[in-house]
Amino acid sequence: MTFKHTLSVCLAAAVVSLSGAAHADTGTLRFGIEASYPPFESKSASGQLVGFDVDVGNAVCAKLGVKCVWVENSFDGLIPALEARKFDVINSAMNITAKRKQSIEFTPAIYVVPIVMVVKRGSPLLPDVKSLQGKRVGVLQGSSQEDFLKAHWANAGVTVVSYQDQDQVYADLTAGRLDAAVQEAQTAQEGFLDKPAGRDYVIAGEPLKDPATLGEGTGFGLRKGDKELAKKIDTALDALKKDGTLSNLSIKYFKRDIIAK
Repeated sequence: MTFKHTLSVCLAAAVVSLSGAAHADTGTLRFGIEASYPPFESKSASGQLVGFDVDVGNAVCAKLGVKCVWVENSFDGLIPALEARKFDVINSAMNITAKRKQSIEFTPAIYVVPIVMVVKRGSPLLPDVKSLQGKRVGVLQGSSQEDFLKAHWANAGVTVVSYQDQDQVYADLTAGRLDAAVQEAQTAQEGFLDKPAGRDYVIAGEPLKDPATLGEGTGFGLRKGDKELAKKIDTALDALKKDGTLSNLSIKYFKRDIIAK
């Protein structure tokens, strides 16, 4: 092996090492986010990232004494991007599921939000396969809701239509290209039902339930093996729960406390 080759190998190893320790050595914490899921994460008219998850992330960074860096990515590509070290932590309303835990680690659940179906006001449709046979239901691509629909509805005569952007789901729903949409309750309420475009739509029936696909709440996602970072973030989140910061943010955004106990 030549000296030049040896030097190249050492430099490559150093880059990998530094990328894995970026949060510890540079005073920054890089969050991966898909910013089209209000009120959890979206952009203001001025292009600024806003939302509940953004405020939670900023509170964690403040507790750790580091700077938050936000890296935008499509939701269905967040786990591959995390594994490729494009950022350190997924903070984007990602439900904790057994399927995802095969690839990444999660913090304990930070909050829990019901999963609901939205339909046009006056529609007889309910969130079950008998009611939805022959119908088209929209859902965010890569979400736990999509996993639920594919596992329980897609093989029972329901057409599941996946979208890379939640706003596209609502656009096709109002255009009549979909019969229903499935998403988290608060996203449905504030991201659609409370807006002019959603005034003729309502939540139908009861929330969907299935721990296997819909998970056990929402948390931050981390790479397997990032034990030191996971311990620091878990400690910060626990402190923010105990001092009331997370509950206060929940009341601010949702008018109720959705923080996992």
